[in-house]
Amino acid sequence: TANAGASLTVTGAGFGAKYKKGGSVVVSFFGDGASNQGTFHEAINLASLLKLPVIFVCENNGYAVSTSQARSQAITDIADRAVAYGIPGVVVDGNDAFAVYETTNEAVKRARTGLGPTLIECKTYRWYGHTIMDTGAYRTQEEIESWKLKDPIPRFRDKLVEMEVMNLGEINDIEQRIVEAVEKSVKFA
Repeated sequence: TANAGASLTVTGAGFGAKYKKGGSVVVSFFGDGASNQGTFHEAINLASLLKLPVIFVCENNGYAVSTSQARSQAITDIADRAVAYGIPGVVVDGNDAFAVYETTNEAVKRARTGLGPTLIECKTYRWYGHTIMDTGAYRTQEEIESWKLKDPIPRFRDKLVEMEVMNLGEINDIEQRIVEAVEKSVKFA
């Protein structure tokens, strides 16, 4: 899902997954601004109360459209809201693919064992405006550049090389195929 209202739909899907007893886990993705909406709180409360296999993932980029989190929330970590629902709230570096995987894996295990939902807050950033018309004038260039240094793609690539899972030649081949596929798709469109 992409917004707080859709979190209610995901909670319903979580109820269905629990009812069917098939081990499915449902995931809701939303932004920091959506976590201020009543439907988010209704959804997470119901999921907690019924111990539904749902993972709520907040992609916190620090801005709800153009309003900074500091101007719209009295808390620093959205994951702190989980305590009100008696569920775990975990903050993770959203630009670290391995950290996100590990955190999500734990939440999936928890959900599959009947312990209910988890709220995961992925701290990340969007380099561009919220829409094509958004010039991003509410942010400094220094802020944007500091986050670009945390780009998850090079970080993931470097970790794969460090772990000796792949070498740079293999990674460059994959990246080239991706560029070609995108160019082909654009040309077709």
